[in-house]
Amino acid sequence: MKAAVKTLDAESAGEVELSDAIFGLEPRKDLIHRMVRYQLLKRMAGTHHVQDRSEVTVTGKKMYRQKGTGNARHGDKSVPQWRGGGKVFGPKPRSHAIDLPKKVRALALKHALSAKAKAGEIVVLDRAVSSDGKTKGLRERFGKLALTNALIIDGSEIEPSFALAARNIPNIDVLPVQGINVYDILRRKSLVLTKAAVEALEARFK
Repeated sequence: MKAAVKTLDAESAGEVELSDAIFGLEPRKDLIHRMVRYQLLKRMAGTHHVQDRSEVTVTGKKMYRQKGTGNARHGDKSVPQWRGGGKVFGPKPRSHAIDLPKKVRALALKHALSAKAKAGEIVVLDRAVSSDGKTKGLRERFGKLALTNALIIDGSEIEPSFALAARNIPNIDVLPVQGINVYDILRRKSLVLTKAAVEALEARFK
């Protein structure tokens, strides 16, 4: 599959061959869904915590005598049925992460890339650079490419001036190629790959 290469000024810079093994698959929603769920569960902090009856700060004294009051039998006030008592089966700190085989994760990334390619939402850039590091100038250049909501993937390192200029533009994310992931690909409308990123992806999945 061939794709046109553009510059940041929306000028033509030739063509690049995109591997069908990475960008030409028939997207499987089940694989993509599993990967997104894996990512979102893995990033959950899991720091939620409630106090059970052994942790609440209340007196341990018996509320009233066992017999003769006409009321139900009760001990101390840490039990859950009383206000200020402990929570029954409440959340405790834990990991929400689930397992997903490495090969399935790699395949899900291919299917996410293929889904973007099939939808015509992949833009290939010659280079992602900014000479002055100014946000205003970069926003104008994105306007020429009609990029208002995009994930930009560069090579192994992002050019510092470009990262500086792009970081304050809403709905624009910039990542090095090793940080590419299914969730970020799907949450942005356009996927912008530099030629260096395309080469790195093909080398990764070779």
